[in-house]
Amino acid sequence: MVKITAQVEGMHCGMCEAHVNDVVRRAFPVKKVSSSHARGETVIIAEQCIDDERLRKAIGDAGYKVTSIIHDACEERGSIFSFLHRKAKER
Repeated sequence: MVKITAQVEGMHCGMCEAHVNDVVRRAFPVKKVSSSHARGETVIIAEQCIDDERLRKAIGDAGYKVTSIIHDACEERGSIFSFLHRKAKER
């Protein structure tokens, strides 16, 4: 799993957030995407890395500007058994 945080300029309201989220969902196979106009960012959780240039283009074509992208590994949450996986890793 990978967490991708993109700094996005041009979002001014909740509709802008929804628009960016829809663009990302249509362009890439993501597990989760959420945007915040107040923070100026879009956070994407995906199984595999997303190409930075494709992400910039998809969001840019929608009228917004990606100024930076950060990739981080992340642990899947929300599974009923996720705490067991953590315990097993600790042993």
